[in-house]
Amino acid sequence: MTPSSFTILLGGHLTVTDRLKALTQGSRAIAADSGMRHALALGVVPELWAGDFDSSDASLVAQWPQVERRTYPAAKAATDGEIAVAEAIARGATRLIFAGALGGERSDHALQHYLNALGLVEDGFEVVLTSGDEEAYPFADESQLELELPKGALFSVLGFTALEGLTIRNARYPLTDFSLAFGSSRTISNVAEGPISVSLTRGRAVLLARPYDFSGA
Repeated sequence: MTPSSFTILLGGHLTVTDRLKALTQGSRAIAADSGMRHALALGVVPELWAGDFDSSDASLVAQWPQVERRTYPAAKAATDGEIAVAEAIARGATRLIFAGALGGERSDHALQHYLNALGLVEDGFEVVLTSGDEEAYPFADESQLELELPKGALFSVLGFTALEGLTIRNARYPLTDFSLAFGSSRTISNVAEGPISVSLTRGRAVLLARPYDFSGA
C-alpha cells in the first residue's frame, strides 16, 4: 500500500480474513464513530476518529485515548462515514477501503455507502467496500475490473443504472457486450472460474464478490 491508501472504519459487520488483512496492509486509517471497534481486530491505530459519537460507548472511548477525536453535532448534513471519507481525501487519499460498509443494523447506511462509493469512482478514486465475507467494487463508464477470486466463488454484478457493453469473462455465465436493463437480476449469482474480468461501456454498477462462498460451485 502507498500512503495514499486509507481504510475507513465503519459501523457495519466486519470479519477479519486473510483477504481483508492483505487489502488493508500498510493503509492509513480513519474511524467513523462506532467503526473504531474494528481497529483492534485489524491491528490498526487510526490517525483520526470522527463523528457525533452517538454509537460509541464510554468503554470504547476510554480504550483509545491517544487517537485524535473530531466531534460533530448529531444534527449535521452528512453521515459520520461521509465525514471520515472527506477527512481522508483532505489528507491525500486516492484509494479508499470502506471496512464495515456492508450489512449491519442500518440498511440505509449500507446503501448510502454504495452510492457514495459510486460517486467517488466517477471522481477518479479507487474504492473497495468490504465486510471481510463480502467485497464490493464500484465501477462506471468505460472501465474494467480484474479481480482475483478462487474457482467456485460466488459473485454478482448489480446495475445501479441500465448497463451497456457489459462483458464478464472467466465465469460460469459469461457475457459479451451485453445490455442489462435497469432492475434486471440477470447478473446475480454468477460463479468465478478463477480470476475474473468485468468491463463496461456505459452505466454505473457494483461487482459484489463472496470469495469464501462456494455454495454455487
